[in-house]
Amino acid sequence: MEMVSLGRTGTTVSTLSFGTWRFGRETDAGTVEVDRERAHALLDLYAEHGGNFIDTADMYGDGKSEQWIGEWLEDRDRERFVIASKVYWPTRENDPNGHGLGRKHLRRQIDRILDRLGTDYLDLLYTHRFDEQTPPAKFMRTLNGFVREGKVNYLGTSTFEPQAWRVVQANEIADKRGYEPFTIAQPRYNLIDREIEPSYLEMCERYDIGCCPWSPLAGGFLTGKYRSGDRVPERTRGAQSDQFADRYLTDENFEALDVVSEVADELDATPAQVSLAWLLEHPRVSAPIVGARTTDQLTENLAAAELSLSQDQFDRLADAKESPSLV
Repeated sequence: MEMVSLGRTGTTVSTLSFGTWRFGRETDAGTVEVDRERAHALLDLYAEHGGNFIDTADMYGDGKSEQWIGEWLEDRDRERFVIASKVYWPTRENDPNGHGLGRKHLRRQIDRILDRLGTDYLDLLYTHRFDEQTPPAKFMRTLNGFVREGKVNYLGTSTFEPQAWRVVQANEIADKRGYEPFTIAQPRYNLIDREIEPSYLEMCERYDIGCCPWSPLAGGFLTGKYRSGDRVPERTRGAQSDQFADRYLTDENFEALDVVSEVADELDATPAQVSLAWLLEHPRVSAPIVGARTTDQLTENLAAAELSLSQDQFDRLADAKESPSLV
């Protein structure tokens, strides 16, 4: 894989980031989506393809994701990898201070994150959500302390969209008080989910904030496993989640998927690879986050880095679904 700049951080990362939210995650049936052995096999494959940007969170697999990444890193040069984690969600039951962006929770979690990962520092720490209960001046001061202490190199914000003003507000406070600002944003963005285009994506460009989107394949919709008029495959999100079905299994989205499939046929590629290639060639996007349950899935996704779209193909994909209007 080629390397790209991670926003204005000065850090260089592989063109695709590897997301580990499935590591240790238990389904409703009680099975683990990706166990420790497979997690390490996936990390091996990602590294073999030149990948160096690993994304996790303190609540992925109740901490197992970070723990397994840390075990994997033990036999490798930590400095060759860029590790990002996130903090916000509850990690302890019946603890009113065990969630959010309050100082008590943040300080507790950063030490546990570093301990599980077996590292002295994070390259990037995201706030996983916005905290309505904690003033931005408070959490920005705490996060800045992590940078000053050497526990964190850079700060990012995940899933603040579509409220771009919240990121701007936090960064204006940071600028006035000499705190480390948010330099990376991690919104949901793909050929189907276009809600960030009217304002959030513009905000990232105007304020020079790197955009590393999650869900680049729309939760699996853009892989081609769903077909208009066909029965929804069993054991997929479309069959198990009404929310997913309502969001993605619509006539408008299937029409967009038809365009993805047409371009895939032209390039002898898969719909997933084309969808990822569109993000990789997007001028406002860097290092979209791919995930996988199996090495075959990851191999397919990583091959998107070798795909090249013509300007016509890029434009057809961009126009496959209308961008929402700014209200």
